[in-house]
Amino acid sequence: MKNKLIIALACFATAFAATAQQPSAEGYIFTDVKINPATSVKDQSRSGTCWAYSALGFVESEIMRAGGEEVALSPMWVVRNIYFEKAVKYVRLHGAMNFAVGGNAGDVITAIRDYGIVPTEIYEGLNYGTQKPHFNEIDAVLKAYVDAIIAAPNKTLTTAWQNGLNGILDAYFGQMPETFTYRGKEYTPKSFAESLPIDLDDYVDLTSYTHHPFYESFILEIPDNWRWHSQYNLPLDEMMLVVDHALDNGYTIEWAADVSELGFDRIKAIGIIPEDDVESMEGTEAERWGKLSAAERQKALYSFEKPIREKSITQQMRQTAFDNYQTTDDHGMQIVGYATDQTGKRFYKVKNSWDVRPPYDGYYYFSRPFVEYKTMSILVNKNSIPKPIRKKLGL
Repeated sequence: MKNKLIIALACFATAFAATAQQPSAEGYIFTDVKINPATSVKDQSRSGTCWAYSALGFVESEIMRAGGEEVALSPMWVVRNIYFEKAVKYVRLHGAMNFAVGGNAGDVITAIRDYGIVPTEIYEGLNYGTQKPHFNEIDAVLKAYVDAIIAAPNKTLTTAWQNGLNGILDAYFGQMPETFTYRGKEYTPKSFAESLPIDLDDYVDLTSYTHHPFYESFILEIPDNWRWHSQYNLPLDEMMLVVDHALDNGYTIEWAADVSELGFDRIKAIGIIPEDDVESMEGTEAERWGKLSAAERQKALYSFEKPIREKSITQQMRQTAFDNYQTTDDHGMQIVGYATDQTGKRFYKVKNSWDVRPPYDGYYYFSRPFVEYKTMSILVNKNSIPKPIRKKLGL
């Protein structure tokens, strides 16, 4: 299993068309080909809330695509409500589930449906003295509280424990407004959600694994899927067809992926899956690689000094990586479009939530093999799915 610290840090960050993106004289040079509208890059800072930022970024793009005004929706509104629900379920299951700040895109859609939504300027959720999210204390306090509850020192649960939980959440995130005024109009959180030009029933999760039948839905068995959301299962080539079809038709995609790979460089903002098997190479390329030591090969593979050959990803490779814990629920981002490198290979342009930073102002480029191999699931508008695939899924 991968180092848990590395996996946690992926989502716990501290830290347009035909436009060339070149960070230096060497390395990868990207030319944006198809980029769909997205709101500004945000900063989740020291919080494992990538799932909320990425899914809300997707919803914000959906609002704009439908003709609505640009708006920044509050991640902490979602996180605060989901943390309460997760705590209740954790207690009901006597602690036999993952209790941490992680979640998935389905949590965001459910939270908007059940609790409404508010703009960030109405509910920043920073009621504890920092300028940006910093969850070390919040996470520790909430975990200690629910563990104390399930220990049942009174031999039975009191009627006060959920009030106590809400007290903690209000102390850190702030009390939730029942009404608010935004751009000259008064709303409740639910009426504001209803005013948005989107239909929450349009959004579906897709994935691609062989341990369940294709064209059916199943509960993806990952720790952060605490609510047991279902995903529709597609063969790999059809999942990627959905990705490309959606982007070509003006839609963005919420992307749950694994970025704890040597092929992901957070400084250079690139994700690749290098070909490291000499037997799959040909001619002088194979001869050159065969002469390198293991250390020299790794240095060459992950230097990012120039585009290199990448692996051809198969359905079985995806499955093996998932079965062996090599692909884990790791990080959520938003795919907004695609580009090409200087050799013509496709890369997907991805909006992250690690603040505006160089070399691409908070955006990252992931190769097609990376997306094929390391996608856990995607949240899409069902209308962005090609009709033949929608028919197979019964949508």
